[in-house]
Amino acid sequence: MGQGDRMQRDEAEKHLRSLAGDEARLRDDQWTAIEALVRDRRRALVVQRTGWGKSAVYFIATALLREGGAGPTVIVSPLLALMRNQVAAAQRAGIKAVTVNSSNVEEWQAVYDDVQRGEVDVLLVSPERLNNPGFRDAVLPQLAASAGLVVVDEAHCISDWGHDFRPDYRRIRTLLADLPAGTPVLATTATANERVIADVADQLGTDTLVLRGGLDRESLHLAVLSLPSTAHRWAWLADHLPQLSGSGIVYTLTVAAADDLASFLRARGIAATSYSGRTDDAERRVAEDDLLANRVKALIATSALGMGFDKPDLGFVVHVGAPPSPIAYYQQVGRAGRGVERAEVILLPGAEDEAIWRYFASLAFPSRDQVEQTLGVLSDRPMSTAALEAHVDLRRTRLETMLKVLDVDGAVRRVSGGWVATGQAWAYDGERYARVSADRSAEQEAMREYARTGGCRMEYLRRQLDDADAARCGRCDNCTGRPLGSDVSSDALAAAGTVLGRPGVEIEPRRMWPTGLASLGIDLTGRIPAELQADSGRALGRLSDVGWGSRLREVFAGPDRVVPDDVLRAVIQVLAGWGWEQRPTGIVALPSRSRPLLVESLAARLAEVGRLPLLGTLDRVRDGGPRSGSNSAQRLLSVHGAFAVPAALRLDGRPVLLVDDRVDTGWTMTEASRLLREGGAGHVLPLALAVDG
Repeated sequence: MGQGDRMQRDEAEKHLRSLAGDEARLRDDQWTAIEALVRDRRRALVVQRTGWGKSAVYFIATALLREGGAGPTVIVSPLLALMRNQVAAAQRAGIKAVTVNSSNVEEWQAVYDDVQRGEVDVLLVSPERLNNPGFRDAVLPQLAASAGLVVVDEAHCISDWGHDFRPDYRRIRTLLADLPAGTPVLATTATANERVIADVADQLGTDTLVLRGGLDRESLHLAVLSLPSTAHRWAWLADHLPQLSGSGIVYTLTVAAADDLASFLRARGIAATSYSGRTDDAERRVAEDDLLANRVKALIATSALGMGFDKPDLGFVVHVGAPPSPIAYYQQVGRAGRGVERAEVILLPGAEDEAIWRYFASLAFPSRDQVEQTLGVLSDRPMSTAALEAHVDLRRTRLETMLKVLDVDGAVRRVSGGWVATGQAWAYDGERYARVSADRSAEQEAMREYARTGGCRMEYLRRQLDDADAARCGRCDNCTGRPLGSDVSSDALAAAGTVLGRPGVEIEPRRMWPTGLASLGIDLTGRIPAELQADSGRALGRLSDVGWGSRLREVFAGPDRVVPDDVLRAVIQVLAGWGWEQRPTGIVALPSRSRPLLVESLAARLAEVGRLPLLGTLDRVRDGGPRSGSNSAQRLLSVHGAFAVPAALRLDGRPVLLVDDRVDTGWTMTEASRLLREGGAGHVLPLALAVDG
């Protein structure tokens, strides 16, 4: 090493000590990456385990580059929690870092002004900012021209082979293509197998330096505990969380499960807070701070807390339900044990996991016909996503994801007011989408195998990430021969059973007609008149939920039959606790194509028990089309005019209970309620066995 190189490494070590403490020393691969960025101005991909020090690489490189007169570092970062941690870490290193994201809109202009004046060392941006029309056209070109370093954090998100692919991340390719020659680029991730690494490195460029290390985490003690029911899993947590060291994270697969489990644990005297994509930013900050300060025992979180949350002394990560891939699982458990000698990593798999996996798999890339239809519609004029729903039969989430992919590929462009087709040639890569889908199925099978393997669990996860150095850890439940105890107290089990067995979820009525119905020949627009709306309704449970969701999945998985007695009793309990303003004085059933016996028997039994007249069933005058998979406009189109009120059905201003088996988008109930209100019903109270999703 030459004198200049030694001096520069000494300076890098000094910056590291200010960042991580007086005892910190650069790893060889850390210095190799820093040297490639600062001296050689190369592009590098660093794949290293959580806690290895990837952020130290880009903060030290930033400090050295800024001392040499380079422009600010631009970091593309996916999550608000991750951004907040990075800003705090930069401040410890004497680096001024600022962020642009959805939570600080009012600060954006001041941030841009500070960047222009050279007063900012690091600008963190969310990937979604890269295609905001104002940011893309006014700010991004200047950043690309002046950036001293570009960092892509959680770089596996770039690749659609990655477990957490995000279309917005692929816009980074455009940013990289516009960088002046010699601008260094660093991409980092802890969770990438060989296929993802090759894909990301290819997107970075042919001369990309790839630095990859082993993925073992000596502090992590992995275990799997299979329990017979959701009530047992909740009771086990209530009994055993207090015995786990420190504070930690309990992951769930759905928002509803996070909210319900947190509430249950609090009722059992455990300090727990829920954290999900539905949690507003202010509440997230409080929850993060409470966990960092050990004011709570656990955050009960969805994958919204999946990346970047930095708490070195996190004592445990428990999953109530398995993520759909070992790679995603490794990424989440990597939050634990970064600064302690031992951390517990526990998986409590559930029978409902598979149904939730199937739901997320249903969000795969749309068919060729749907893509071509979208491009055809957008070739005429710019159109908002909401307006586009009237012309393309896709739900909002899938439609937005597809548009982002098309945008990255150059086939559409986001403009003020919506999207427009560019006219650029675009080929549907059906083979690639099929391979990605097959990859997802293989990952799910691998997760099943992780739960049932008798071998070393850490070795299994490392092999799933193509870690060549994978070996037995000697720490997991299988290596030690010490499985977790499955004992639960009768008191906790009874309490969990009571909460989970409590039936009933609200069916929110639709209050606005979808956008763009006029173009479909439907003369409905704006707010649904109050006199034609349904009232707030009730369902026994959500199909994706624990508790009654499990029983309802059994009912809908089997053949059509009369309503089971236990389900009927639970529905009666829901009705008893409804607290309706207008008590129904009659019952009307919706005509079911798939489960007529179930719906008719439910309506008849409720009429018998409640001593209410069964007024009849709506007529089906035409087929209503597919039950699910459609957006609001298309779903309403499929049911508009599909039903009629029979002439013999006497409503006479009475409030009626409208009975169906399942509610998906809510438009069938909305349309049927409109017809009943127009036909003379006073109020319409929807009742269903299940809510989809």
